[in-house]
Formats: sequence, C-alpha cells, structure tokens
Amino acid sequence: MLRSAAVERSGTLSRRALNRATLARQFLLERKKMKPLAAIEKLAGMQAQLPRPPFIGLSARVEGFRREDLIRSIERGDVVRATMMRGTLHFVSRRDYVKLRTTLQPMLAFVALRGRTSGIDVDRVVADARSFFKEPHTFDEFRKYVGKGDERAIAYAVRMHLPLIQVPADAQWGYSSAAVFKLFEDPIDPPDPQALVLRYLAAFGPASINDMQTWSGLRGLRESFDALRPKLVTFTDERGKELFDLPKAPRPDEDVDAPVRFLPEYDNLLLGHIDRTRVVPEEYRQRMFTANLAIPAAFLVDGFVAGTWKIERGKVKWEPFGRLSREANKALEEESEKLTSF
Repeated sequence: MLRSAAVERSGTLSRRALNRATLARQFLLERKKMKPLAAIEKLAGMQAQLPRPPFIGLSARVEGFRREDLIRSIERGDVVRATMMRGTLHFVSRRDYVKLRTTLQPMLAFVALRGRTSGIDVDRVVADARSFFKEPHTFDEFRKYVGKGDERAIAYAVRMHLPLIQVPADAQWGYSSAAVFKLFEDPIDPPDPQALVLRYLAAFGPASINDMQTWSGLRGLRESFDALRPKLVTFTDERGKELFDLPKAPRPDEDVDAPVRFLPEYDNLLLGHIDRTRVVPEEYRQRMFTANLAIPAAFLVDGFVAGTWKIERGKVKWEPFGRLSREANKALEEESEKLTSF
C-alpha cells in the first residue's frame, strides 16, 4: 500500500483517499494477525451497546479470530465493558480504561446534565452508589436500595459519574442481559486529552477537530490539537476542512483495492467522524442513521457502505442499497461463508 505522491505534495485528500486511510487504520483493507486485546487497543475501543457486535467486528478485522479468544480476555479482566465515548458502552482494554476514563469525565458529566438528572441529588446518589457497587449488583438492586425516585434518571446519573464496569457472565458473548456492575477500584490516571487525541488519530485519522469531538463526545479540543500541531501533519479535504494526522500513519493510495466486509451494528467505522461520507455515500445516509439512533449491520463494497445484512436461518442475507456487480455478489458470498462459519 504505497502513499500517493501527488496527494502528499498537494496536501489535499480526496474522499477515496480518506476512505482508504480510515480502512487501513480499522484493519479493513486486510485482516491482521493479532490478539483481540491488541486489536481493541489499536481501534481505540469498540462500541458495545450490545455485547455481540464487537465479536463480529473483530471477525472482520483479525485473521483467525475466535470467539473464545475474546471471551478469555474478558474473563481475565484484560478487556472491560464500560461507559466511555459519547456516554455509550464500549469494549476497551483495562489499560485504556485506566488511561482514558478520567479524560472523558467532563463529557460524561455534561451528558448526565442534559435533562435526565434534573431534580436528583446527584452527589448523594453517586455517594450511595460508590458504596453499593463495591460489590457486584444490578441497577434494579440499586434502585431498591436507594428507594423512591426516578429510577431511570438515577441509574443514568450513576453510570455517567462513577467508573463502573460490567461483570462478565457465563454467556455466549461474555455478558448477561441482566447486567451486573462493579466499581472499578484500580487507580485511574489523571486527565490527558492530548493522549486521547493521538489515540484517536491513530485509529481514525486523518480527521478534523470536529470529527474527534463527535467520536468522543468531548468539546473544546482545539487547544489540545494546537498543542500537538508541531508533532502532527495536516491536510485538507475536498471541502477545504483542515485534517490532522500522525506523520507515520498509513495513508494508502486511493486506488488500493478494498475487500468486501460485513460490519456489525454500531461499528466503529460508522461512528468515528462527523463527516461520514468517507464511508457512507450521502445518498445512503438516511438509511444508515435514523431518528431512533439505531445503526444497522452494514456491508462494504469497494470500501463504502453498500447495504445492510442480517442472519436468517443460519445464512447471511444482504440487502443492497443499489445494484451490485456480479463480482461484488460473488465476493459477498465468499465473505458470508466466513461470517456464518464464525
């Protein structure tokens, strides 16, 4: 995967060049032979609203990935499921939870204040929860413990303000639907937004400040980007937006082949930027990002979202948004066999 000399000289990256760079960071140009823990760290975490999608996401990215490999990391506590970017559940490594959790706290506190916790004595509720969740419990048990109040709002406030991780269970995807949480009591590093910027660019660059703010939920990151500017390279996209990147990060030529891939619901690739046209054609945006915030499982053709898929009677059924070539359908057939085998 060679860099395009013309792109490097001009400083402008086309949509296809951004697509290929992002696919390279997300291990979607070719599967990588690595352990799930290492992959999750290099991907800067994986969205885990539901526990199954990260397993499917890793099967699209890691050569020879087996469900048991990730289950073992979860059982050992090397991978945790916790509230992180955008106030949503993610799989992250335990190391990254220690490094990054406090950096995200201003965003989590802001999310908690957006109307969901009005009328609640947040300090008291969080103090009660800190003591209660020293042992594993469900939120249903916590609601009974605190007594009267808006149960959903109380649970939301606790999730946003306390470092809680979900306790693994003997289940197919590592966690039970009756979620049990426990206070994370390891020492957590102080805030370091610059470190988070570098991790984001490694996984999603080249990207704008607004791209990272959308991915993380944080605001006011310009100061961190400006402080790092001497260590970064900058480009512009076709609209003239400034993009930042790590100097030695992969930026393949835009003509590099991109294989078909099946991605799970809420995949990293679809949530990493405010400008999602680098992976989702504008004409398909409303079919992927709906008012109810659900993001369907999608498949890629030539690096871009080309439709959705689901499992029916043990087989992958895909629904293209437009006409697919014979070659694309054949490639999807071959890739679907890998997915159903997994």
